[in-house]
Amino acid sequence: MKKNIYLLILFFSLVTNNTFAQNNIMKLKLSYGLVEIELYPEKAPNHVKRFKELADSGKYDGVVFHRVIDGFMAQTGDVKFGNSKSADFNLSLAGTGGSDLPNVKAEFSDIAHTRGIISAARSADPDSANSQFFICFENAPHLDRQYSAFGKVIKGMEFIDMIKKGDPNSGSVPDPDKIISLRSK
Repeated sequence: MKKNIYLLILFFSLVTNNTFAQNNIMKLKLSYGLVEIELYPEKAPNHVKRFKELADSGKYDGVVFHRVIDGFMAQTGDVKFGNSKSADFNLSLAGTGGSDLPNVKAEFSDIAHTRGIISAARSADPDSANSQFFICFENAPHLDRQYSAFGKVIKGMEFIDMIKKGDPNSGSVPDPDKIISLRSK
């Protein structure tokens, strides 16, 4: 009897862990290919919640990578001015907007800003993150504990590397790539 109970507990823990892991995998479709992102709700629960909410409601679809600096990062997520499908689309304002939802308070953690890390973009105010995020091309230790990292690319980083790069100083991209779709797996 005890053996059956242990087996039952083991089975449910495996199923629950697998379901939990699946719920924290996102699929980012780019023109170059499919990217998988693992989210870290235990490190930045509010950022993960916001990211999934916007993604699963289609808010990121059509949003451009408005700021891309070779060897550093690709920034996107301006659902107000950066959505190429929206009447409000304005490339010169992309990077200044966000969603209609309130800003998310900082959730700094011990996650290092290494290659593939997804982190919340913000203004000088640490509690100003809203919808924008960036993906690190390379290690960026100067961002550690200064920005809220909430996920990492686990497949398809080669497609992130293909995103059109912008001006070496400002990162501004005149003809930017865009997110085709972003959803939970």
